Amino acid sequence: MQVGLGKFTRRPRRSRAAEVGKDSSSVRRLPAFHPAVMPEVTAISKYACPACGAEAVWTPAKKALVCPYCSTVSPAELKADGSLIEESDLVAALRAISDDQRGWAAVRKTVKCRSCQAISVFDEKRVAQRCDFCGSPALIAVDDIQAPIRPGSLLPFKIADTKVREQIRAWYGSHFWARSNLGDKALTDTLHGLYLPYWTFDAHAECPWEAEAGHYYYTTDSEGRRQRHTRWEYASGHVSHDFDDVLVPASKGVHPALLSDLEPFPTTGELVPYDPGYLSGWVVEQYQVDLIQSAQNSRDRMTSLLEQECARCVPGDTHRNLRIAPEFSAQTFKHTLLPVWLLTYTYGTRNYQVAVNGVTGKITGEYPLSWVKITIAIVLALIILLLVMRYGG
Repeated sequence: MQVGLGKFTRRPRRSRAAEVGKDSSSVRRLPAFHPAVMPEVTAISKYACPACGAEAVWTPAKKALVCPYCSTVSPAELKADGSLIEESDLVAALRAISDDQRGWAAVRKTVKCRSCQAISVFDEKRVAQRCDFCGSPALIAVDDIQAPIRPGSLLPFKIADTKVREQIRAWYGSHFWARSNLGDKALTDTLHGLYLPYWTFDAHAECPWEAEAGHYYYTTDSEGRRQRHTRWEYASGHVSHDFDDVLVPASKGVHPALLSDLEPFPTTGELVPYDPGYLSGWVVEQYQVDLIQSAQNSRDRMTSLLEQECARCVPGDTHRNLRIAPEFSAQTFKHTLLPVWLLTYTYGTRNYQVAVNGVTGKITGEYPLSWVKITIAIVLALIILLLVMRYGG
């Protein structure tokens, strides 16, 4: 499923400047440029959450409607007469999603972990005893107020669990500072195959920029030493870019630092249409990062990438005071499920995770350090230092 997010008016700008290697510098928003079209403002009479359908509550601190059930935040403005108006085109898009585009198209059971807050969805006949994300037994049944948005696509698993176990053993062995018995202890826990929720966003961007371009030149002082100087001059240009499948994870079960390390996923060419048959026997995490927040996260990520591209376009040897004003159009989103092998274990009092991309086999994870190895290394370093200081002369 792909839904439009609204459009902004393009502005013609100067052609792109020549691309030359240079140093990075500070980045600022360009105050002179602003989108020509403001988001559509529509009065509302009911304060229903666009994600789950429950009654949303006006929260003055966030200046938004916040759902107490699914935590979706809907941007809004409180008028002087006490009425509310919504300010996000995305909220309207969410309300337009019909019931037949929600749910899993099959009978599924949903539970929520009281420890890590992950929401897991699995076959109706399965009895869950522990959370697949943190191992906690504190699971409670969840009755959806409104079914979640159904995924439009997914990536099937390609890496078998036997190969993943071999990869994890090799990964542990490659980390010298990990505890020596970590591999055997961690692998006694069950390896889980999970489908994680992601939002993907497409957009076209027109991005004018302004900066001060620096050109190096050299002089020789009275003692014959070469001195470098910088000549600054005004520069401007324009970048056009099409974003395709910018990934925003919607998981709470996997530690955030691991999610970015698992990328990339081959979403541009290997996604298949959603079919409940693909999920048979697998655990699926239901999204908990709502679409509105994910859309903002994707916009921030796109803006950051545009900053980098504009910086590369500034001529000269270095630059400063880069200012950009991106305008986005043809914005769409999709909900998709991506495969991840997850190993969760507890060492001491802390919970650790190792995650493997279910398509590419890329591995990332956490592990407890061996303080014995670290202590020995410090002692040896001190001994070497003392010997050098004593006999170095």
